[in-house]
Amino acid sequence: MNTATAENTDAIWVKVCEKSALAPDTGVCALANGQQVAIFYSRHLDELFAVGNYDPIGKAYVLSRGLIGSQGERICVASPLYKQHFDLRTGECLEEEGVSIPTYELRLEDGWISVLA
Repeated sequence: MNTATAENTDAIWVKVCEKSALAPDTGVCALANGQQVAIFYSRHLDELFAVGNYDPIGKAYVLSRGLIGSQGERICVASPLYKQHFDLRTGECLEEEGVSIPTYELRLEDGWISVLA
């Protein structure tokens, strides 16, 4: 699982959905502690990821609708607007230096996904 990059002293674990509700290699949006979070399941890696749903380049909450794939060794989501790629582990934009999105820590318990937000 990945780790939260944003320092938030009010962060809490929020149960968002069952893992079985996720279609492989696509995303869903969840509201966690007032934040829109895009959650992805990579079938190839058998790994879950959570990032902010806001695309800072397209200026819209759309990243959960992006497609996941890889660029070299990096697993990423492509924004559905202008197709920039964001690393799902670090939040870094691969095309725009200095641009990033928050990543969130996840946990899976009894088939349910929780996000630290």
